[in-house]
Amino acid sequence: MSRVIELLQSREYRTKLDQCIHCGLCLQACPTYDVFGTEMDSPRGRIALMRAVSDGRIAEEQVNSAFATHITRCLACRACETACPSGVQYGALLEPARELVEQHRSASLAERVLRWAGLHQLMPYRGRLKLLAAILWLYQTTGLQWLVRRVNGLPPHLRAMESIIPPLTPRYVDYRAPAPAVGERRGRVAFVIGCIQEAFLAPVNQATRRVLRRNGFEIVTPMAQTCCGAAHAHVGELDAARALARRNIDAFLAEDVMAIIVNAGGCGLALKEYPHLLKDDPIYAERAQRFASLVCDVNEFLADHLHRPPRGEMRIRATYVDSCHLRHGQHISRQPRDLLRTIPGLELIELRQPDRCCGSAGVYNIAQPEIADQVLDAKMKDVTATGATLVVTTNTGCHLQLIAGVRRSGLSARVMHVVEVLDESYQREQITQGR
Repeated sequence: MSRVIELLQSREYRTKLDQCIHCGLCLQACPTYDVFGTEMDSPRGRIALMRAVSDGRIAEEQVNSAFATHITRCLACRACETACPSGVQYGALLEPARELVEQHRSASLAERVLRWAGLHQLMPYRGRLKLLAAILWLYQTTGLQWLVRRVNGLPPHLRAMESIIPPLTPRYVDYRAPAPAVGERRGRVAFVIGCIQEAFLAPVNQATRRVLRRNGFEIVTPMAQTCCGAAHAHVGELDAARALARRNIDAFLAEDVMAIIVNAGGCGLALKEYPHLLKDDPIYAERAQRFASLVCDVNEFLADHLHRPPRGEMRIRATYVDSCHLRHGQHISRQPRDLLRTIPGLELIELRQPDRCCGSAGVYNIAQPEIADQVLDAKMKDVTATGATLVVTTNTGCHLQLIAGVRRSGLSARVMHVVEVLDESYQREQITQGR
């Protein structure tokens, strides 16, 4: 019997399964239930499959059948956790189920190569990702991207990867020296620059630093930090996620700071859940607790420490698209909206279904592109109905997915992170004062 099967049959896991009372309130919150309309593609149905494995009704050698299909279709958005009246910890149930699927999955050679390259040769190494971004910048500026998209001849997984490449300008800042506070110094924080975020959405990181500094915070950026491991955990590679977690804990606990600031909702949730990931590690379990107690989403932090509100007017209609892992995992939804409402002139229009996923979900939009596109199309209909010309988000994957969604839907709108909008307001204020 494998270690994962033992976990699925443990008393602790069975207790979590038994919290589900099969009321069905999770069904309408689930994006894949909305797409397929089948019980097994709902949280309640997947929990029934997990219980069948736990009870031994699905043997380990059978997990590559319907069990694997329905478990891998899940976006892990955790909207079901928010909807659940019984407090079912769906994320904690899904994690070992995905690990079990991963152990028995028969992937194609192309998929294995892509996963090995992305998860193990690129994401833990910012330098390699920046080199890739530079190559893709050439791909864009030479017109090759236009040609590839016009011909539309890529296989589905590669087409999905290509579709989320943002407009690139590979200019980066040197993070090695601490960034001093502007004006009165109110504290010292550490900054998580991420992997994909820094390589492909560097302006978000740069705006984050400017906004924090403007509000009185000195920033240190531990250069030994690496990928948070969220993508690895998403696909069931938990040992790889644990190795990355240990590196990050060592890097950040070496600094004397009041908070560890992260500007990506999915990464932030992964970092806050390091205590769960490393609970059986005799060396890192306690260190993971200390680390997680310092992790703070940038919206969460600024909502309490916006000592200098922005004053630059932005006459624009905006809508905010929640990161699922920020809203459902970290339970942060009010703070980004409150920050946007501090900006003079900005009109914030709510989505009809703000709790719905955009289809990014870690690497889901690459692994399951057809389903992800259906989820994205529903989200973009909601966005279009607001009439917004500014789409605001708070997560790397969502940001890339929404850029693709805006193009896919033919919408004339910019996609920006909350801190980028704040930063633009500050810059407009400076320009006005300079007149």
